[in-house]
Amino acid sequence: MPSSPASPAETRLRWAEHNPGLDTSPMELVGLLKHATGLLGRAVEPLYAGAPLTAPEVDMLIPLRHTADPVIARSLAERMGLSRAGVSKTLGKLERRGFIARTPNPADRRAALVTITPAGARAVDELFPRQLAAEVELLAGLGEDREWVLKALGRLVEVMEGRAGRG
Repeated sequence: MPSSPASPAETRLRWAEHNPGLDTSPMELVGLLKHATGLLGRAVEPLYAGAPLTAPEVDMLIPLRHTADPVIARSLAERMGLSRAGVSKTLGKLERRGFIARTPNPADRRAALVTITPAGARAVDELFPRQLAAEVELLAGLGEDREWVLKALGRLVEVMEGRAGRG
């Protein structure tokens, strides 16, 4: 009979026994973040079954949807906290399917200008409101704690960005 996976606390304790000098303190926070991300993904996943875009592709298109001026991939990557390579790969897929257009940047030949196409805008306009409704439902139980959670997550991002920028 298979056993269930160890709890995060048990896993942390086992690592501490196995390697007493290892700082396992990040496991608590990172484990919760990964669990929350997984729950969010499961909540929106059904909305994208048979859709022309995936949830990460919609996330990439959202900042482009109401931007008057073209943007460069690097600024999208920085804004979204993603790797440039990952953003470039996703933009390539979106371009091949007609959801974005990339044009040469006269100020920097290495960085193309990215704009959403009418097809991309229509797809976002159809899918994003459904995603938001699922997210509203998922987060409705926060109630009065919502502002506290926002402040704590904002602080977490601020600290992480400051540390990531040092490398």
